[in-house]
Amino acid sequence: MNRPDPDKAFPNPNIPSLCYFKNVVRILYVILALCCQATLSACSNSYIVSKENSVSAIADKVWAFGQNHPDGFTLDIRTMTEPTEGIAVSYTATQGSHSRNQLVKVVNHALKHEGYVGGWYNNSDGQYYFDSTCLFSEDSLAPAIKFGRENEQRSVFILSTSTDIPIIGKVSKIVERDTLLVGTTGDYRPLSFFEPKTGDYWGFGIEVAQEMAKKLGVKIAFVKTSWPTLTADVLAEPQMFDLAIGGITITDARKETMLMSNGYLANGKTILCRASEAERYQSLADLDKPEVRVMVNPGGLNEMFANENLTHATIIIHQKNEEIPTLIAEGKADVMITEVTEAPYYVQTDTRLAAPLLNEPFNHGEIGVLMKKGQDDLMLMVNNFIKQMKSDGTLRRLHEKYGLSYEEPINK
Repeated sequence: MNRPDPDKAFPNPNIPSLCYFKNVVRILYVILALCCQATLSACSNSYIVSKENSVSAIADKVWAFGQNHPDGFTLDIRTMTEPTEGIAVSYTATQGSHSRNQLVKVVNHALKHEGYVGGWYNNSDGQYYFDSTCLFSEDSLAPAIKFGRENEQRSVFILSTSTDIPIIGKVSKIVERDTLLVGTTGDYRPLSFFEPKTGDYWGFGIEVAQEMAKKLGVKIAFVKTSWPTLTADVLAEPQMFDLAIGGITITDARKETMLMSNGYLANGKTILCRASEAERYQSLADLDKPEVRVMVNPGGLNEMFANENLTHATIIIHQKNEEIPTLIAEGKADVMITEVTEAPYYVQTDTRLAAPLLNEPFNHGEIGVLMKKGQDDLMLMVNNFIKQMKSDGTLRRLHEKYGLSYEEPINK
């Protein structure tokens, strides 16, 4: 008969049972879980406090920056730097935020989005206003305006030219159309000329217009006009084009009925004659004689100048301005009244011609962009664009390309 093992049959009361160990493990697990929960809660609270401190610190910096830039600014709050290019559009979510306390809300919104804050000082109520801002590239005017409409804004702001573009205005209509319509005569080398064989326009003014269209982010289409009909075409209803460009001199008479931009090219009246007779014409008095045949195109300032200053000369009207230099060279007339912007091109391309008074023009003026009244937003954009072209060297490069001498502009 087998006897039972006393160690298995009768456990040692001094050794803990398995159930005891399981209970201990459960207790330790509960304690560990409680500790972890407490730690996580502490960490979370620490993160919240840290985040609040960070937002507050950024708000302090933006507030201080605003005190030094009351005229307005757009600030990248991630780097605390001002972007120099882009189209700034405010979010409606932070509209009307002012004071240091409300700035925290703006900073919070900006950090969750693009990271830009705009601000300005309102003189009427003595408050600093701030907005969370979305920044578009400057070739994205159409989506910027669309975003502005969606966010109930009145305008968008182009940083590089400091131009405020209304959501509802002439510029927005051009953007919606996706085409800038430009009136030009196409008969004025080297400012605006139409090549019949190719159907293309080229010239100094044409390139200026193309750069404007590029800035607007739209295509360009040229509309034929003429010097006799220029004013009527600008004032036509419905409009034939948005603006006119190419050899259009700024005058008080034009400003009375239309809008004229600041000048982008200096000009003045001078003459073209045959090179063999260059010494014959050294003053207005030399021109103002019955035997001198002076040819001009109709309807423009050249005809006006001739009628006012050459009362004794024989005035010949020829319809096509671009044909007159050749007619002078061929002896069909003696002198052409022209501009210092036009004469050099013909002297360089036809050795039979000369411009003896090129450096001593009869008057001085500037060439600008012409448009209908009531398009103040477009005029502002054009003027700011011209200013930018002057400062970045674009106008100087165009002068060099077309063989024109560059003069510091009157309107800087």
